Amino acid sequence: MIKVENLVKRYGSVTASNHLNCHFEKGKVTVILGGSGSGKSTLLRQLTGLEKPDSGSVYFEGMDLTTLPKKKIYEIRKKMGMLFQGSALFNYLNIFENIAFPLREHTKIADNVIKTIVTMKLEMVGLRGTENLMPSQLSGGMMKRVGLARAIVMDPKVIFYDEPTSGLDPISTGVIDKLIKDLNRALNITSIVVSHDIESCFRIADNIIILFYGDIIAQGTVEEIRNSEDLRVKQFINGEPEGPIPFTRTDKNYLDEILFD
Repeated sequence: MIKVENLVKRYGSVTASNHLNCHFEKGKVTVILGGSGSGKSTLLRQLTGLEKPDSGSVYFEGMDLTTLPKKKIYEIRKKMGMLFQGSALFNYLNIFENIAFPLREHTKIADNVIKTIVTMKLEMVGLRGTENLMPSQLSGGMMKRVGLARAIVMDPKVIFYDEPTSGLDPISTGVIDKLIKDLNRALNITSIVVSHDIESCFRIADNIIILFYGDIIAQGTVEEIRNSEDLRVKQFINGEPEGPIPFTRTDKNYLDEILFD
């Protein structure tokens, strides 16, 4: 579905994407793992065409997003859904209108059909009957599910999840994890999840990519990541305070010289 080749993105002296090469299989859940500042959000923006790299390519269904005009990218984005970290619901719209918003903006579907579609999507995320509520009346977990209903309302081919379980309690996290897996199977879509939640990642992932300050240090199945001999991977998935992963980029540059050169 999506293929990344030799992707480079720099912000001044900071390299956020360092010659990245990876792919995201159609119909699979791929989790991009990494600590703060590892380049997860930068990669996500480039995968969605929101930001162009300094060099390299991002292929979506064979088309290189880095070379396409904005109008074509806007058309391709209609095949993408996004669940934002903060849900990004419109506070002045009720739940029905939040979910219907993409349909009203990008299609000419009749209102009665929109109503049916929105009801179906709410049913899929377990929130049927909440159409007339306002976002302020929902819990954090419910807001995430409304955001997910909106992400799938256009029947996208790929859904991007930006920290979908951030700030949720364990039960709400489990609900979101189950929804990601269930929707992935039911809709046969490609799911790309940006996260730092190890437990959640291992529950939902078919494949995992681990970023370390702009570099991919591991990619593979859950089992392959669990059994990795890379000390950085072991430290990250075990949450160990001591190890080769430093707290800042300054520390990383110093440690690169003595550990990895």
